[in-house]
Amino acid sequence: MTDTTLMKVSSEASPKGHMGQIYLATGKKVSMRMWRDEQPQDGKETAARDYETVGFVISGRAELTIEGQTIRLEPGDSWLVPPGARHTYKILEAFTAVEATAPPAQVHGRDEG
Repeated sequence: MTDTTLMKVSSEASPKGHMGQIYLATGKKVSMRMWRDEQPQDGKETAARDYETVGFVISGRAELTIEGQTIRLEPGDSWLVPPGARHTYKILEAFTAVEATAPPAQVHGRDEG
């Protein structure tokens, strides 16, 4: 039987990952998190994850480089990083975005210190 438990998470009370992300909801198959006012910085370390990530930009600007291809992310844009794809982000302007990962990122140990 499917678990139909209703869950609401307030962003003020939600758990935080070691990279500053705020977890909005986490289930068995997907997690949703928010990056709030990430400040401009040089590119983050290139990574390849075992999970898929989709995101939506609320405010600010960033560059996403996936497998050598770079796109600029602006308010209203969305993106997808396939599992196993080498990628990095460069924050250009205070950046707020929501991401979902499937399966949940923490299942893969991403948020372990």
